[in-house]
Amino acid sequence: MNLKLELSRFEKITLSEMDNVKLMSRTDTKFAFNISILPKVLEKLSQFYRVMEIDGDRLHHYKSLYFDTEDRKFYTEHHNRRVNRNKIRFREYVGSDLTFLEIKLKNNKGKTIKKRIKVDSISEKITEKQQEYIDKIIGYTIKVNAKQWIKFSRVTFVHKTKKERLTMDVNLTFNTNEEKGDLKNIVIAEVKQERMSRSSDFMKIVKEMRILPFRLSKYCMSSMQLWPQLKQNRFKEKQRFVNKLQKL
Repeated sequence: MNLKLELSRFEKITLSEMDNVKLMSRTDTKFAFNISILPKVLEKLSQFYRVMEIDGDRLHHYKSLYFDTEDRKFYTEHHNRRVNRNKIRFREYVGSDLTFLEIKLKNNKGKTIKKRIKVDSISEKITEKQQEYIDKIIGYTIKVNAKQWIKFSRVTFVHKTKKERLTMDVNLTFNTNEEKGDLKNIVIAEVKQERMSRSSDFMKIVKEMRILPFRLSKYCMSSMQLWPQLKQNRFKEKQRFVNKLQKL
């Protein structure tokens, strides 16, 4: 599949035009499917969505370094289905010369709230100023350290008439200094809305194709592969589904 060619069939939207759909507080609905059916999905999407284009590029590369506590508090809380849980990461928007320290909160109302500050570069060490910001956002002092790198390429779609963004992540890889893995055969799609609505045209399209919503955390899935000793009984079903998608 020539993804660049497939994306060239979409109308474009510029970064500045996307200010109205930042959706820093939003509901997210995730889907996962094998990359072999991506062309068919894109063909159906083109009449409803535009694609973000920056400097002529529609496929953008992301590099993230995730942090957690020594006892893997963030991973464990996600595994145990706790609400009001956090994630901390540095994320570099490769090619845009932008890097942020980002803190994501998933609250008990199903909302994802993202707070971030611009930084010069990704670092494996948290500075004193960055630590103060983390403590302020989370609401208490917490000591975290670098755990794993996650890299992928993303296409960002914006609905032509609704306040809705859609991202599709491909070529996902992850690593520590010692271990590595990937989910390169899988597309992870995420619909971002102010309030969850099944009227999303993407949701209608994938439902017709028998693709159902599937909650998938890049951080948790990569953690399971990089550290098999982590508690993961509640993720077993997700892991089986991901393995099946990889082999299609």
